[in-house]
Amino acid sequence: MKNPWLGVVLSSVVVTSSGWGQMHKVAKPQEVVRAVGVYEWTGDMAKPTASRLIPVSLAINGSLQDAGEYLARPVPFALETGNVYELEKAGISDGEIDLEFARKIQTADGDGGGWFGYGKFKAVAAAKKGPVLRASKTLPVIVSSGDDSRPHFGKAGGTAASAGGTKDAGTKDAGTAAKPDAGTTTADDADRPTMKRRTPDTESTTPSTASATENNPEDDPDRPTLKRRSPEEAKKAKAEAETSGTGAVESLNNDPDRPNLHYGRPTGALTETELPKLVGMPVNLHQMVAVSDAVDRDPHDFTRPWESAAERAAVLQKMETMAQAALAGYGTAAPVAAAPISASQKTVHGRVRHKTAAYTAPPGVALLDEQLNGYTLSYGGAPTYIFAAHTAGTGAALRYVLVVAQADDLGELKRALQSVTDEAHLDRTPEMKFVDVVDADASNRASLLFELRAQSSRQFVLYRVIAAEAQLIFAGGPIQ
Repeated sequence: MKNPWLGVVLSSVVVTSSGWGQMHKVAKPQEVVRAVGVYEWTGDMAKPTASRLIPVSLAINGSLQDAGEYLARPVPFALETGNVYELEKAGISDGEIDLEFARKIQTADGDGGGWFGYGKFKAVAAAKKGPVLRASKTLPVIVSSGDDSRPHFGKAGGTAASAGGTKDAGTKDAGTAAKPDAGTTTADDADRPTMKRRTPDTESTTPSTASATENNPEDDPDRPTLKRRSPEEAKKAKAEAETSGTGAVESLNNDPDRPNLHYGRPTGALTETELPKLVGMPVNLHQMVAVSDAVDRDPHDFTRPWESAAERAAVLQKMETMAQAALAGYGTAAPVAAAPISASQKTVHGRVRHKTAAYTAPPGVALLDEQLNGYTLSYGGAPTYIFAAHTAGTGAALRYVLVVAQADDLGELKRALQSVTDEAHLDRTPEMKFVDVVDADASNRASLLFELRAQSSRQFVLYRVIAAEAQLIFAGGPIQ
């Protein structure tokens, strides 16, 4: 005998599943497009005498790419005109750079060089102050109305009349409710699912829109972009470029072979020495991390403030001990330092692990220009400290030391990375200079950005420190 309820149960399951399928919403995973660079300038930051932006890394398609080479057609994607970079200090914005144009600087012998971006600095807009709150001179007075908020019942006659009226109205309403107007009731349902129908106009325009998107990739809404200037800012910049006669420079970002007609000497014919931009490595060079993201994200301060002066003094003493030990071991064994990163050194996952030897007691070498910074690289992460200094002397006697340490669960500092080199052997072992911490892939976890500075070239690398172990996650190409 067939179960009469089986069909009802199956129908209910089918209807319920269909309803769930219509109401279920799957959020599209966020695509991260985030460029990291190093902004360098001389003079005052607000009005620099010379400046440049060096592209470092580009987080796109789930990996880190070389921002100086990615989609260089001919200008790299990270240096397109109109890209806006935020200058950051440990994750907090301290100004903006609005890129005007890019240049590939060649060395004197034509070998090497690199792409650099040039733009205008904009200070962070000061937050608008709200109205000043002042205490009122007239204090509020609460006046009682005498209502105890208790319900009151009327007389029997009024109650009966009200009841009769209610009964008639209820009967009429009951009849109406028994045969509801489906159209009216459904339209009042805020959760009623609706489907958008295609009108004849949209059907006729859809093919042409699709073809236009394919022919012009810049109109593709899914095309990855970095933070760009607003249309008003772009219009203003274009007008300024045309007025100053530098419009030809901006057009280089689209087509380097496109002819340009204008008065005077062509701007594109300027040589490297004639560009009023930063050239070489001046002594008074300043550096700052620059980040351009396609999405406006909440700031994340990675700075770890000191609890007290005594805490900083205790950490400084421990870091000095590690630095002294590293200097003592330099020259007596294989150098424990950050050598230039090459493709052959990378593992399958693109990571290089720097192992350090056990250190001994400090010999007491004088350390000059000591720099100590503390950070919390992730939410609830262990404190991480970076110490850098150098010794007195010249040539081989002038030595540079850098130590990175991270606290364990007991609060003890464990060395994660160290680098030692001297002035006479920078081509063999570059100086490891700490730039800043930066969230390179929008993961709310900061990495350490270093510059490996050799005698005639340099390179930027990113390290991630987890459990007192430093792992190389990105190495850019050499810059002459």
